[in-house]
Amino acid sequence: MPTRQTVLIVAILTPVLLYMLISRFTTSSPSAVPQVPSHGAKRPVFRQRLVAVGDLHGDIDNAQKVLRMAHLIDSNSRWIGNTDILVQTGDIVDRGAHANEIYRLMQKLRSQAAGEGGKVVSILGNHEVMNAIGDWRYVTKDDIKAFGGTKQRQADLSSDGWLGQEWLANYSVTALVPLAPHPSAPTLSFTHGSLRPSYPHLTPYPSAINALGHSLLSKALTPPLAPPYPPNPYSGLPKGSTHDEAESYAEGGPLWWRGLAEREEGQVCLWAEELKGKIGARRIIGGHTPNFEKIVARCNASVIIIDTGISSAYGGVLSALEVVYTLTPLDETKHDDGHRQDPFVLSDTASASFNGLKGRYLEREEIHAIYEKRRKWIALEEREVTL
Repeated sequence: MPTRQTVLIVAILTPVLLYMLISRFTTSSPSAVPQVPSHGAKRPVFRQRLVAVGDLHGDIDNAQKVLRMAHLIDSNSRWIGNTDILVQTGDIVDRGAHANEIYRLMQKLRSQAAGEGGKVVSILGNHEVMNAIGDWRYVTKDDIKAFGGTKQRQADLSSDGWLGQEWLANYSVTALVPLAPHPSAPTLSFTHGSLRPSYPHLTPYPSAINALGHSLLSKALTPPLAPPYPPNPYSGLPKGSTHDEAESYAEGGPLWWRGLAEREEGQVCLWAEELKGKIGARRIIGGHTPNFEKIVARCNASVIIIDTGISSAYGGVLSALEVVYTLTPLDETKHDDGHRQDPFVLSDTASASFNGLKGRYLEREEIHAIYEKRRKWIALEEREVTL
C-alpha cells in the first residue's frame, strides 16, 4: 500500500514527466521547421535554390557578408553558388560610398554564375532611376569621389558608360522567376517597391512594366544627362517622357509604392490574392520598406518584404531570403535505360531534361530567412504534381 508521501511525489512528478515527454517530440517555436512525412525517404530528382537580397545602399562590405552568409560567394568574392539563382531587388546606390564596387561585383557574379548554370537577376530600385534622372539628393561625397568625380560619374551612368549599359542590358523594374522549367512550376514575382493591383500597366506581366521602365531609363541615360540636383535645379523626368512612363515612376508605381508593406493585413491579403490571379505568381517579393529586425512575411508568405536595412547607413540586420524547391518521385520513376534517375538541377538544358521526368511527384517549396547567426523558417508548401 503506497504511503501518502509516495502518492504525493507521484502526483507532482507525473505532470512534469508528461510535459517533458510532449516537449521531446513537439515544438512551439515559430521558427521550427514543421515535421513532414519522408515519403519513403526518396531522394529529390530536382532541386533549385533561390536567394533574394534586398536594398544594399552602397555598402560593399555588408553586401559581401550577406552573399557569403548565403553561400553564394567565397572569401575572394567568387561565385560558389553553382546553379543557384540570386535575385537582388534594387537600391544598390545612394546613402553609402561604394555603389560602383557593388555593381562591379554583380556584373562579375552574373558572368560567373552563368558559367555554372546559375543566374543573377537584377531589379531596378527607385534610387537607380533617381540617379538616372539627375536626382542626387542621397548621393554621398565619398560615392562621387569613388567614381572619380561628378563628370566621370555622369559618364559612367550614361548609355555610353559601363554602368548605364549594364543597367539597360541586365536590370529590369520587375521579374517573374520560375522555380523549375516544367509548365506548372511556381513562379515568384520580384520588384523593388510593391505591386499595386490597380496599376494600369500591370499586365501583361512582367513585360508591360519592364517595357515602360526600359524606355524611361533609356531616355534618362541618353547624353547629355540632366545636371545633378543638388546643386542644380531639379529637372524632373527626361524630355519626351510619356504619360505611361511617368506613371511607372509615380508614387503608385512599382518603384515607389509601399502598400503591400504598410497597409493592414486583411487588405494586403486581398490584394495579394488579386495580384496572384492577375500575374500568375505564387509569391510577391520586394524591398524598399525596411524592417530593421527581420524579413517580413505576410498572408502566409504570399507577400514577403526583404529590406532589412543591410547598409551600415541604416544599421539594420544582415539578411537574405532562401527558397529551396524540390521534386521527389511518388512513383517508381526510371530512366529509359532502366536505371533510377540521379538528381539534376536547373540549367540551360533543364527544359530538355524534364522530358525524361514522367509520373507523380511531390513538389516542395521551403522558405527560410538567413541571418548572421541563425536561420528562421518562414513557410513550407507541398503539392502533388504530374509531369
